[in-house]
Amino acid sequence: MIKKVVQDAINEQIVKELYSSNLYLSMAAYYRLINLNGFANWMRVQVQEEMFHAMKFFDYLLERGGEAKIGVINAPPTKWKSPLDVFIAAKKHEESVTESINKLATLAMKENDYATNILLQWFISEQVEEEATVTEIVERLKLAGDSKSSLFMLDSELKTRIFVPPVVAGTQA
Repeated sequence: MIKKVVQDAINEQIVKELYSSNLYLSMAAYYRLINLNGFANWMRVQVQEEMFHAMKFFDYLLERGGEAKIGVINAPPTKWKSPLDVFIAAKKHEESVTESINKLATLAMKENDYATNILLQWFISEQVEEEATVTEIVERLKLAGDSKSSLFMLDSELKTRIFVPPVVAGTQA
């Protein structure tokens, strides 16, 4: 049985992951509106990743005999100044998710919840990858500057991204 304090923190994280999914969906809509369909595709794949994360936490709570309580999910923004601003916002968001996961890991260690700590190690590694990927795209957009051809080349590249459910603890979700 999972401790209530850890259960409550995981429920808060589920809401954050669901918000992340909605945020990336909103970003995908923005990119579609400005005809950058590769960028929109990249964001739609990110929607699936964030939903995967939320469900991983959800399933974990239930496996531990906990109660999943989905709280209020705030509406994400819908407008940005530029394609670069979207990815800067995504980078800041991923950094805040990393902070949240780290706080959850600290709580699990404090509560001697070794099972939750093991689960969170995967999420910690995942956040390193998430931040690195978003940072790379931010830097590439900065390099592109006002070059439309560079923007369209990056758009074509991002169109190839597909969702592959990650392997967690030796199994696929």
